[in-house]
Amino acid sequence: MPQTERSRSFPSRLVGQYALVTGASQGIGRAVAVRLAQEGATVAINYFEHEERAEETRALAQAASRDRGHGEPDHCIVKANVGNEQDIAAMFETVLSRFKRLDCLVNNAGFQKESPSDALDVDTYRRIIDVNLNGAVLCAQKALAHFVKHGGGGSIINCSSVHQIIPKPGYLAYSISKGGMANLTRTLALEFAGRGIRVNAVGPGAIDTPINEAWTGDPEKRGVVTSHIPMGRVGTPEEIAAVFAFLASDDASYITGQTLYACGGLTLFPEFRDNWAS
Repeated sequence: MPQTERSRSFPSRLVGQYALVTGASQGIGRAVAVRLAQEGATVAINYFEHEERAEETRALAQAASRDRGHGEPDHCIVKANVGNEQDIAAMFETVLSRFKRLDCLVNNAGFQKESPSDALDVDTYRRIIDVNLNGAVLCAQKALAHFVKHGGGGSIINCSSVHQIIPKPGYLAYSISKGGMANLTRTLALEFAGRGIRVNAVGPGAIDTPINEAWTGDPEKRGVVTSHIPMGRVGTPEEIAAVFAFLASDDASYITGQTLYACGGLTLFPEFRDNWAS
């Protein structure tokens, strides 16, 4: 079973770092922002809608910093549609004018919508690709330009999915965006490794977040999902956030270009637990 908040021991690996987390008003993004704050980072919390949720994330991050003895860091919220190039430029201008420096970018913003692939609305397809993939590319470009200009390296961590490698029928645009995230991660990692810049990704599996609300609150549907997970349970946002914090820290100083799957074993082809093919 996952550890409780009380039983966890949080290191302080990110003291003095400044991070930007996109799509951080809820779900995995919120958990990542809070975990980075727990480990000592100062965090910019991006949101597009629901400012009150972003403020809740900021308040949780402030409390986490205080509880861990990190004082009162200047955590902030910043509104931007990550699917819009002008919004991204303005977001980075705002964050860098406030923090002066950025050490870590977490490309987390994303969404999905179910549709038969042969009936997928083109506008919906474009919006998903713009937010999930193109937005990550444009944010990465801004972060890389900053890292290169100021020297000293930096870290980009992309929130991908098990659907980076597992097909997801009915979610064509989402699957394409996550498949693209794999090559985005590897290409940038190779291109900038010599400058001390690391680029990695995290591939969550079935996680109890709002993006999965179609099944998380339905015991029958949740049971179907769980039946396919080798570890026998759904993951929590906090478990995924721990992987992001590791990749942002010096504990991962020799890791770049990798996707770490935090999926309870979904990428192990669970249908082959029984040797029906032998």
